[in-house]
Amino acid sequence: MSAATDTFARFVDVLAETLDDHDASGAVLASRLHLSRFHVDRLVSAAAGEPPATLRRRVLLERAAYRLITTDDDVLPVAVAAGYSSHEAFTRAFARAYGEAPSRWRLKPTRFWIDAPSEVHFQPPGSLRLPAQRKVTGMDLLTRMVEHHIWLVGEMLTRAERLTDDVLDAPVEISVEGIDCNPTLRSLLARLVGQLAMWDAAVHDRPYDFEVEKGETVSHMRARLAESGPAFLTEVRTIVDEGRLDETFVDAVCDPPEVFTYGGMIAHVLTFAAHRRTLVCGALIDAGVSDLGAGDPMRWVAEHA
Repeated sequence: MSAATDTFARFVDVLAETLDDHDASGAVLASRLHLSRFHVDRLVSAAAGEPPATLRRRVLLERAAYRLITTDDDVLPVAVAAGYSSHEAFTRAFARAYGEAPSRWRLKPTRFWIDAPSEVHFQPPGSLRLPAQRKVTGMDLLTRMVEHHIWLVGEMLTRAERLTDDVLDAPVEISVEGIDCNPTLRSLLARLVGQLAMWDAAVHDRPYDFEVEKGETVSHMRARLAESGPAFLTEVRTIVDEGRLDETFVDAVCDPPEVFTYGGMIAHVLTFAAHRRTLVCGALIDAGVSDLGAGDPMRWVAEHA
């Protein structure tokens, strides 16, 4: 590792620790690295492509933008937390970076990261994101989902240990509380299609009208799936191919808008889609349509292999 790269890595660690310390001047940060201010400025600028002070101001602006998206805080306290002494100074800096005043930008937010050569960005909820050392592949995502499954089963067992035998042995009735209220075959199918259309809209900063799913005909669902299915699949393939699974985006469909990673969004879609698919398959069997069975993907995946 070169001296510039090593100093830059140490500087990022110190920066993450001092984001809320507005008395941490360039000289203070340099002293924490046991180097002169001149030396730190030179090495960090060489490694990051931007001076330390510029990098710090940018990260604090990114954090401020994230807070504008995810909280109802007034602009002034957000500005103060970003190190600005006045609403006006913060507004000028924010407008230069994002093209709009903060009060207008939060009405229709875009990605809160500001392009920078170092690729160091604010990472919610309170850390910094460094450039990935390797691309996250589709296999990595699959592994993560398996890891999540094993973790979740362990957490379930931990909680089950607290229950009595009567509770453990009581018959289980299917509950979808918190996922779908009073589901029907129609509403589940509409949500399965709508989920794809909704997330495709979210990653492209487009609105989504949930009203379209109410009382939707099956023929209309088929037409929507013909459009949203290939669009969502293309987006997923592009994200995987470009190694952007850990990259964040602003989901303006949520109210208030939220920030997610692409990988997290894909895992979310697969998880809740699996739940709804299982209910749909069961409802179809109850209706006398059994050729899909339980919708197990195992044979389908094997055939395509």
